[in-house]
Amino acid sequence: MKLLSFTLLMLVIAMQYPLWLGKASWLRVWQVDQEVATARKNNVLLQNRNNKLEAEVNDLKQGLEAIEERARSDLGMVKEGEILFQIVRNALPQNSQSDIAQ
Repeated sequence: MKLLSFTLLMLVIAMQYPLWLGKASWLRVWQVDQEVATARKNNVLLQNRNNKLEAEVNDLKQGLEAIEERARSDLGMVKEGEILFQIVRNALPQNSQSDIAQ
């Protein structure tokens, strides 16, 4: 009877080994699941970025306003007959200026 019990125990252990420690173990399944979740989050971020870029490309293809805005902000261009006012702020705080005057 002891031999039969021991044999059955060894058989159960041999069957459980791949479940816990083999190539397709629970730990490996959990790790792959975490990798999939991370990849999905990354895909969502990239898809949002792609959507923004696609919208910007469509704006540039269809309307002049987007091109005009890009020329103003990136290239510093001004329309004919337009006057550009540029406000330059002091780099030093007010307290520092009073210290310099003394």
